[in-house]
Amino acid sequence: MPKDDTIPPDPQRRRLVVATSVAGGVAAAATAVPFVASLMPSERAKAVGAPVSADVSALGPGEMMTVPWRGQPVWILHRTPRMLAGLEKLERDLLDPTSERPQQPEYCRNQYRSRKPEYLIAVGLCTHLGCVPTFRPDVAPPDLGPQWDGGYYCPCHGSRFDLAGRVYRHVPAPLNLVIPPYYYSETSTVTVGLDGEKT
Repeated sequence: MPKDDTIPPDPQRRRLVVATSVAGGVAAAATAVPFVASLMPSERAKAVGAPVSADVSALGPGEMMTVPWRGQPVWILHRTPRMLAGLEKLERDLLDPTSERPQQPEYCRNQYRSRKPEYLIAVGLCTHLGCVPTFRPDVAPPDLGPQWDGGYYCPCHGSRFDLAGRVYRHVPAPLNLVIPPYYYSETSTVTVGLDGEKT
């Protein structure tokens, strides 16, 4: 009769293999949990993208304030009646006077680019290279010429925007300033970052 060379199963070896497999699985899970967690946005990142509210009750006519939203400056300008009246006169000098390009929510696609004519709310970044233009409400200053009726001037490359954030023709910036989503949660409180149901 031929000799059987089969090695009988070793229970101790089997336990060692099972224990090693379990330990390896636990180690893999322990490594994966922090890695997956690192892909989730942090509380700080969530806060940066969150809506912001601003009280405009103390903002006098002709004055502007800046609030940070998503790491960008958002301008809130309280326009005077003179500023509003001047917007109509500029249309032939502007690249997109009727806001055909989607740089604003639908409810701001009007002559004033706003929910309320007296307030302009715009992201304060030039649409050319993202520089921050300066607020120049002065009329016909020597450095900007007699046609200047107030607005925003980007000294980096010379782009110009009117007091509705509309870009002039023949400047480097190709688009109007971005109007963020916003709504008035109270009579004098603006919430930037959400469309809201109220106007």
